[in-house]
Amino acid sequence: MLEIRWRSSSELDPKTAVYRQSPSVSNASSRCSSSDTFLERFPASATMTDFFRLLDCDVIGFDLDHTLCRYHLKETSKLIYESFARYLVEHKGYDKDLLHLTPATWDFCFKGLVVDLEDGNLVKLAEDGTVLRATHGTTDLSTEGIIKHYGPKREWKHFNSLNTSFARSAKYYLYDNYFDLPGALLCGRVVDMFYEWGNEVNSDFWKDMVAAIDHNYNTSAFREDAGTYFPNVKRDPGRYLQTCSESVKTWLRSMKNAGKVLLLITSSHSDYCRLICEYILGKDFEELFDVIITNALKPGFFSLIPQQRSFKNLVNDVESEDLPSLDKPGWYSQGNWMHLHELLKTMTGKPEPKVVYFGDSMRSDMFPANSFGKWETVMIVEEMEGEGVPKSDAAKSNEAQVEPQEKKGKFEESMKSPSTLSNQWGSYFVDVHRSGGEDEESQKLTWCCHCIHKYSTMAIPSVEHIANLPLDYKFPRFSPDKPCTAGYFPKPPDSLLNRGKSLT
Repeated sequence: MLEIRWRSSSELDPKTAVYRQSPSVSNASSRCSSSDTFLERFPASATMTDFFRLLDCDVIGFDLDHTLCRYHLKETSKLIYESFARYLVEHKGYDKDLLHLTPATWDFCFKGLVVDLEDGNLVKLAEDGTVLRATHGTTDLSTEGIIKHYGPKREWKHFNSLNTSFARSAKYYLYDNYFDLPGALLCGRVVDMFYEWGNEVNSDFWKDMVAAIDHNYNTSAFREDAGTYFPNVKRDPGRYLQTCSESVKTWLRSMKNAGKVLLLITSSHSDYCRLICEYILGKDFEELFDVIITNALKPGFFSLIPQQRSFKNLVNDVESEDLPSLDKPGWYSQGNWMHLHELLKTMTGKPEPKVVYFGDSMRSDMFPANSFGKWETVMIVEEMEGEGVPKSDAAKSNEAQVEPQEKKGKFEESMKSPSTLSNQWGSYFVDVHRSGGEDEESQKLTWCCHCIHKYSTMAIPSVEHIANLPLDYKFPRFSPDKPCTAGYFPKPPDSLLNRGKSLT
């Protein structure tokens, strides 16, 4: 087995820490199936396609929630869970026990799970659609139980639909972002409750879950103080939102000063966007962006044609008339990639401006921006910080400012953050696949990890990790002809570096 080694953070000079992978692997599957060496420095002869530079982009776009704006995940996750659960209890008659959680319960909350609405199972998938782990409700299924549900090959029958289109379905739901992730825990607990009562699980309960989401996140909820989520964030934004560091603000200004067009494209509504941006960036945040698009309704923003989703003007945060096209920078609502592309051609003076987009959701950001817009994409993967990638100084400072340790409750101290390793679900990036008798093991990339490599140019834990670097910094990028650790910055997660060690 090849030795895997990573220099400690104290050994790394951030201005020169650019590495290449071992060239000894000949095809894509083998590149990502065993222990890749990582620490050979790129030679002077390396081509520009080995790297990604912000300097080469004409347009730089950002998602807002969990991208430019980082949240305090523990506090926010508790609030979101309470928002959904309270609706089920108060409006749909569910048992009040749903409102009560222990700190240990949060270990179940894990990004990338798919809930199978036909049988109440939650599954963690490998890159080929194999079921790596599964639960019924929140209760683990054994290897035999997984084979009973999914056959000896452990194949999830809806994988092709999910893998090729990321489309919503009445048969399953993908939890791939922190805004709805606590719903996975709530789904599991609802299924547990049905099981205890002897009731059959079917997809009808999902209608109540969708109603809970809509009640808390619909267009008018912020303005009307409806639901539980928005009123709490409005009352105490610092409890849930992390301010951007001065380095990020300086970074954004430096890109504008370098002639870049800056975009903010978010599915959040304009009133909530304004609250967030004023808190994290300051009252003058609009000066940082050439175009702001709220209620973008991604991924439809990228996949729908203008006739299906036109841009709208905003008047006092209320959408007004449809626009036949975009003819100038400004703040708009809804819209589509095609009309934005025409505006960007005019603004840059280029027939095909090069665009990069930063986002945190595979379904809403990476896949559609890459597949339909043909944009470069940088994925924010906070799970990297749960696997050996040091937090940025700004993140550490924000955590320290939330509340003094002595004032924190015992629940808060012992609650696991949704971005860290889960005892029940394992790593977000890699997992062990066991055969029928559990006597054979192999390590597989998770489907989420595979998608990062396929649809992202590079992956970082936060924008803070690159904000101090010059625009001409050369980042190693993901590529089909390089090992799958290539595009992670400042270093790959531990599970990818250590993959294969336990099998030798």
